Amino acid sequence: MLASIFAAPTATFAQGAVSETYSSEELMDAGHQFFGSVSQGLASLVERAISQFGQPNAYILGQEGAGALFAGARFGEGIMYTRNVGQREIFWQGPTIGFDVGGDGSRVMMLVYNLPSLSAIYDRYPSIEGTAYIVGGLGMNVMKRDNVVIVPIRSGVGARLGVNVGYLKFTDQPTWNPF
Repeated sequence: MLASIFAAPTATFAQGAVSETYSSEELMDAGHQFFGSVSQGLASLVERAISQFGQPNAYILGQEGAGALFAGARFGEGIMYTRNVGQREIFWQGPTIGFDVGGDGSRVMMLVYNLPSLSAIYDRYPSIEGTAYIVGGLGMNVMKRDNVVIVPIRSGVGARLGVNVGYLKFTDQPTWNPF
């Protein structure tokens, strides 16, 4: 499973597919405008993701909030950008469980690889995450479902410590139900 997560993505595209990719320069420009002062750390995380997975064919800019006392939840919203299908509002939510305590609010850039169509994003993506910061931090993890890979890069503030497993469910409407 881990080998498949880190393998170079390949894609086949149907009519109406999300097919054109974004260069690292375009992602850096969007990230600098969105994240502001943490752009040095952002640059290294974006470059690391691109070196492992190539150029994404979509990305999401948004914000989220999360909290946990061993069991927790994460809720977010943003805009998904694609070259040939345009921009779409997107929401995500999901439960977590693990040795995890605290709360945070984050700005998020998610790089999306191998997205064959807009409807393919609306699913559950399993995640393992470790967090350790007081006041603020910057981090990245990888989620994969079928051939679609999502790499969230978060710049957060709050106090959080722990490791958890869970998933993010992407929807086209907001909901308070994390499941």
